[in-house]
Amino acid sequence: MLKDKKVLVVGMGRSGIAAAEEALRAGARVTVQDSKKPEDIDDSLKAFLEKNNIEGIFGRTPDEGSDYDMLILSPGVPPGLDFIKEARDKGAEIIGELELAYRLSHGKFVAITGTNGKTTTTTLVGEIYKAAGFKTHVAGNIGVAVVREAARAGEDEILVTETSSFQLETVSRFRPVVSAILNLTPDHLDRHGDMEGYGRAKAAIFRNQTEEDFCIINRDDELLWNMVEKIGCNACVVPFSRLTEPEFGAFVREGRITVKTPQGEEHDICGADELRIPGSHNLENALAAAAITFFGGVEPDVIGKVLREFSGVEHRIEMCGEVDGVRFVNDSKGTNTDAAAKAIEAMKENIILIAGGYDKGADFDEFAAGFEGPVKGLVLMGKTADKLKASAEKAGFRNITMCANMEECVAKAFEQAEKGDVVLLSPACASWDMYNSFEERGEHFKKCVRQLQ
Repeated sequence: MLKDKKVLVVGMGRSGIAAAEEALRAGARVTVQDSKKPEDIDDSLKAFLEKNNIEGIFGRTPDEGSDYDMLILSPGVPPGLDFIKEARDKGAEIIGELELAYRLSHGKFVAITGTNGKTTTTTLVGEIYKAAGFKTHVAGNIGVAVVREAARAGEDEILVTETSSFQLETVSRFRPVVSAILNLTPDHLDRHGDMEGYGRAKAAIFRNQTEEDFCIINRDDELLWNMVEKIGCNACVVPFSRLTEPEFGAFVREGRITVKTPQGEEHDICGADELRIPGSHNLENALAAAAITFFGGVEPDVIGKVLREFSGVEHRIEMCGEVDGVRFVNDSKGTNTDAAAKAIEAMKENIILIAGGYDKGADFDEFAAGFEGPVKGLVLMGKTADKLKASAEKAGFRNITMCANMEECVAKAFEQAEKGDVVLLSPACASWDMYNSFEERGEHFKKCVRQLQ
């Protein structure tokens, strides 16, 4: 597929480096490009380029007249950049790392997307497949470049892949055997423009599926359900619901997670109260995981066993310490208002909330309107601090503290907290104004908590 082709890999983050390596292995003639200046490139990347005799274009775009057969874009690279459009006009194929992974792999893809819950559900699905005896790779937006896992996967191996809207923008042939969209709430509108554009990007996950495949959809999310009906899906659409009992799919009946086939065969999975991950949103994640794995070929008793044992993932409502009766919870993965609202709901009350970060164009008014009652104090940092403060004050919330950094946030939150309170980091924003990733932000929060201890 790539032998002797002239390929430009755009963006030298984790997925871009992995894509360059696999393109080289497939016989391509690789050039790489990144907006970072040459002096900002780390030594490991320089060594990689020198070892493989790869040309690097840093701090600028390719020269006019440069011709490539293919551009492979990292997820953070908008496809609408001028030099990318020019390359497309010249006949270059534009794909992303996820599409490259699919083309290089012989494994079966199980792909999960949605605004919130992707990491928890992806991790849970991976654990279920592993418990069922499948050789399983968990990759994608969860932190492991999918192309690195996919290129080595055999025909009977499962690639459980967390997929973002950014990754799905650049797929063309990608066809998972099971896809899932967990929910659809405002996020990344700075990139996609509006909810319609965001929804179209998500819908690419089932674009190439056929009637042999399954598409798992949240029936309780009317915006999502209507979008799928409007676009049309050739796969068998399987609903999951926390609130209703659909004709088939995954649902809760009398406190029990139940899966029902289109033929009417029912399977009891486990009690909803047996889940170890808190919050109604995590019940939805468990329902989605049950549907994904059941229709993906896993026995109900295996699904139930893993659901009862699973204790969650790092940086998502992660209990990370207690000082003088004050609990600290790391929800750095709460990178939008809906995710943060669900974390607040899961903690219930007596919350000192640490929020703020990179501005993705979200409106915070509805989010702030939910502070009254569960949130006692609001501690803000990052680029959105003033915007969040204005929304909170508009909602009548006044106990607001502005901080410069995480150390100050944790210290000020602890000063306000009383025994029995929860200091919750759930930023409702991305981390990119102050950190390289939400993981780095979460680790810094936990370090600050350890320093208190």
